[in-house]
Amino acid sequence: MENMSSDRPRLSRADAKRMRLRSGLAGDTPVVAVGAHDAMSARLIGHYDFDAVWVSGFGVSAMAYGLPDLNLVTMSETLAVTRSIESVTDLPVVVDCDNGFGGFSNVVRTAVEFDRAGVAAVCIEDNLFPKRNSLYQGRSKRELIPTREQARRLKAAVEGKDSEAFMVIARVEALIAKHGVEAAMERATAYAEAGADAILIHSKDKTLTEITEFLDAWHAAGIDKPLVAVPTLFPDFTADELHDKGFSMVILANQPMRAAVKAMEETLDILEKQRKPAAADPTIASVDHVFDLVQTAETIRAEEADEEG
Repeated sequence: MENMSSDRPRLSRADAKRMRLRSGLAGDTPVVAVGAHDAMSARLIGHYDFDAVWVSGFGVSAMAYGLPDLNLVTMSETLAVTRSIESVTDLPVVVDCDNGFGGFSNVVRTAVEFDRAGVAAVCIEDNLFPKRNSLYQGRSKRELIPTREQARRLKAAVEGKDSEAFMVIARVEALIAKHGVEAAMERATAYAEAGADAILIHSKDKTLTEITEFLDAWHAAGIDKPLVAVPTLFPDFTADELHDKGFSMVILANQPMRAAVKAMEETLDILEKQRKPAAADPTIASVDHVFDLVQTAETIRAEEADEEG
């Protein structure tokens, strides 16, 4: 019998990763994504049992550019870091694109450019430009883009993508802005109807009371869209517990970045006090380990094989 499989068009690397993410969101276990701020952190995430890489806007702002997460980093700057991350990981990459870096046309361009870059999904929130990070505890008033306008932007972003497998995740900030569960449901419903592939609902309520009320309303409405959680502000709940409540994806957004900052501070403190490199050696990675992580030996072997050929 003739094998017809060869007649089927092969998925590109990007679309294969995108389909893995879509399949995972429909699965019986949570998709667990971990935040990366550069290519090395993405490589390390791939060495563990996680399902996706989250390109953290907070992480990129703080670690790649040394800036606060206040829309100071541009779309192009975020895209440059994202491309370096995408190139080194076999996991689907989901990118925190804040509010799309501006107005209506900026949102559309953001979706188009990140689709072309091969990532699996972008996440776009409804904070006004310039945004305020959801974790920031300052007293400044938080304003959101009007629901109808944000739905219009998301619809255009979805319609502008090249790959059907590429996903647009709509992030709802109504609970963070203290607008209440009803307003959050209104926004989430409008964004789902606009074509968003998934909804990220955020809250500062550590007890999960607000989130539970939202989930009850969401399930009662029967909307067939995956839900995404970022439990930085309710950190005692496991991914499985959140999945049982109705979340398809759980994002551990910034823990590697915070770990890196703490480790560097501790190492610099040792070096400042003792003034010799050996003092730090017991608590830092060896040079050979870093060589291994970036595949130095494999690259040299490939170069030498090419010269012999």
